This record gives sequence, C-alpha cells and structure tokens, in this order.
Amino acid sequence: MFSLVSERTKVPKCARLATVTTFEVLNFLAHFYLSGNDKGLRIGNFIADSVKGNAFNNWEDPVRRGILLHRHIDQFTDSHPVVIHTKSLLHPYFHHYSGVVSDVYYDHFLAASWKEYSPVSLEEYASEIYSAMKAEMSSFPERPAQMLPYMISNNWLCAYATIEGIDAVMRGMARRARYESGMEKSGEVLRLKYQELEADFREFFPQLQHSVNDFLLKYTKA
Repeated sequence: MFSLVSERTKVPKCARLATVTTFEVLNFLAHFYLSGNDKGLRIGNFIADSVKGNAFNNWEDPVRRGILLHRHIDQFTDSHPVVIHTKSLLHPYFHHYSGVVSDVYYDHFLAASWKEYSPVSLEEYASEIYSAMKAEMSSFPERPAQMLPYMISNNWLCAYATIEGIDAVMRGMARRARYESGMEKSGEVLRLKYQELEADFREFFPQLQHSVNDFLLKYTKA
C-alpha cells in the first residue's frame, strides 16, 4: 500500500451517462493514461491537486513522482500554443471557463479514439483504474478520497467517450459554476467545432506524450 512518509462494485458500463456531483470532473483520463501502468504514478497524478506546495515531499516515490508529473502536464498544457489556440476557439462561448472545457474536450477525443492508444478496451481500462484506486483510497487526501466513489459509481472515465456524456457532465458543472459559464452549451459547441478541435488534440497530444516521457526519464536520472 502506498502511504505518506510521515503518518498522518461493480463498475457501470461505458454507455451510462455520468451523474454530476459537487466535485469538478476534468481530464482524469489523460492523467491516468500518461502515468502508464505504474500504480504509484497514477495515484500521484490523481491526488496532485490536493497536494500543495512542497507537501509532495511527504509522499514516497513513485507517488511523489506522480504528483510532480501532474504538475508538469498541467504546466506544459496550459502554455502550449495549440492549447492556447483551442481556448481561443472556445472563448466566445465559455469565456473564463474555456480552459475547463478544453480539458474536457481533449479527454473526449482521447476516449473516443481510445483504440488508437491502447489494446485494452476503455471499459476494461476504467475498471482496472477504479479497482487500483479504491484499494489505496485510505491513504488519499480528503478531497480525492471523497471524489473517488462518485468517479466509480458514475463511470467518469468512460462518460466522455460520447458527446451525450460530455453534454450531461457539463450541464451539471454549469449549474454549479460561480459565474455564467455557458458550459450547458458544451455538447452543442463540440458538435459545431468538432473537426477543428479534434485536429488541435491530434497535434497536441503526441507532443504531450513526448514531454511526459522526457520528464520521467530526467526524473529517473536525477
């Protein structure tokens, strides 16, 4: 079992649409996928948003490495010209929330083209992730520990594979947004801009994969 250095189901089918909870649902699929088959990396990537500042040092490797990998992915993504272009496409519809929507759309394209990235079906992959995360949930920070049962019961990792799933998730997020977000139009905008958005994803994602590989190689050598 993975833990801090200092102490401190049945899975629904992919066709089921996600029920939105009070938690944010973002690009978990990409973060898990980019962690490869390393359970510790996956855990670190999953809990990273709840580990602030230098608190990553409280975790053992490879969870610590997964936290830093998550930060690397976010930094690389947010500053990448292709992602900036995606956000500019979405800004007229979603304004301040363009980055949130772009993350979700990119997860959709990964899920929708999953067979190009993995020999294992998306449903099998999601089931394996859920089981592995559930086994380690007692060591998670509060927020991801609370989030995980909702992720499993509503099958978030599969929900993004369809536009209908995107629409259901984002309508729920729109109801919880602090400001007018336009996210209730996410399904409609995705249909409207599908080819251009998919082209951005296909240009960007291989570069992200390469950057992740470089990061992990440098971390191993450090």
